[in-house]
Amino acid sequence: MEASARREERDVIAFGALLAFAVVMYSVPGEWISWARPLRLALVTAALAAGLAVVRRVGKLEAFSFDGLRGMALLGFAALALASAAWSVHPEVSQGTAVELWKLVAIYLTLVNVVSSWRRIRLLCAAMVLASAAASIGVIQAWASGLQLVEGYRARWVGVYADPNHMAMDVGLVVPLAAAFLARKSSGWLFRLACGAAAALAVAAVVLSHSRGGFIGLAAAMAIWAMRERHRVKALALALILVTGLFTLAPESFWRRNQTVASFEADPSAMGRVFAWYVASRISLDRPLLGVGAGAFRYAWPLYAPPEARRAYVAHNVFLDVVGELGWAGMLFFLAFVGAAVGGAFQASPHPENGWLARAVAASVAGYLVCALFSGYILSTHLYVLFGLGACVERVSRAEEGEACPTGA
Repeated sequence: MEASARREERDVIAFGALLAFAVVMYSVPGEWISWARPLRLALVTAALAAGLAVVRRVGKLEAFSFDGLRGMALLGFAALALASAAWSVHPEVSQGTAVELWKLVAIYLTLVNVVSSWRRIRLLCAAMVLASAAASIGVIQAWASGLQLVEGYRARWVGVYADPNHMAMDVGLVVPLAAAFLARKSSGWLFRLACGAAAALAVAAVVLSHSRGGFIGLAAAMAIWAMRERHRVKALALALILVTGLFTLAPESFWRRNQTVASFEADPSAMGRVFAWYVASRISLDRPLLGVGAGAFRYAWPLYAPPEARRAYVAHNVFLDVVGELGWAGMLFFLAFVGAAVGGAFQASPHPENGWLARAVAASVAGYLVCALFSGYILSTHLYVLFGLGACVERVSRAEEGEACPTGA
């Protein structure tokens, strides 16, 4: 307990900056508030958190954790992305992509060093849940106004949420977290009410995006959360309420789009995925080890796409994106990182006091990965923050085990 209290006293300002970053990540004020645009709040808050974490450890002569083999795999992945400019079909894009990836690696490493207690994990999850309401409301307002709808009916918002598929997976990941807070009586009725509202808004945003992958990922996440909760009846009832709301709110166009899966040949969006996966397979056959370079998938499209695929798409699958851009060498690093982050969240789930939160994080991670099979991409801030949370719940759980068993037994 004393060691836990000491961890709470460290990196207080850095953790505050991380909370601010989580809020900015979902509210993206620079995209819709003119005076906030030049402030670059996401970069400032993330850099402040990372800088303070490093400065404190240098000043106190403390070790900076690179998160063991999981962190080493992520660093290897980012290093390979940087090196890929040497063989990329578009070196300038690969250099830019690698720089952005290293920024995300810095955010991840800051998380695993600063979010060092269950209380901080709860606060960060709560910040994400509540801040997600800004993005959800923006999506709903955009749909209600009928402005900037993709394909005439698919809602989106601004910035990273301007793509309906990416918006659906980024907003949908908070639903299991919100459900876990909502199901826990000790959270306080006002906070639980706010979490319930955030969950409902997120479900509505996913529905209005008409994202098939987002819908499947959300359903998978809620199913995993409900089935693994200790109070299973309550969890299943809450999940059923959210699903009922989805069926009630969903417009006819949502069901009509989902029915096109059976006749995907006539759906340009579905065929775009088919073409993208074909291109990824061709790249893998031609450049199996190292790929075409980080961020260069679309630039390699004319070299590998069939004649009828005139428009260049992204890979629409984070694993195929990795294979196409960084080859099986990159895939090895990425799978080691992802697998360890997901496994860590699930391993912490039996925790006697905070397992309810670990199970929610695990469900969110699993649901996000399902979404990533349909619309994932390497440069996703939400991916590294969410997987960072997965790492944090394992690290905090293991730290408590070490306190209880100092000999490591």
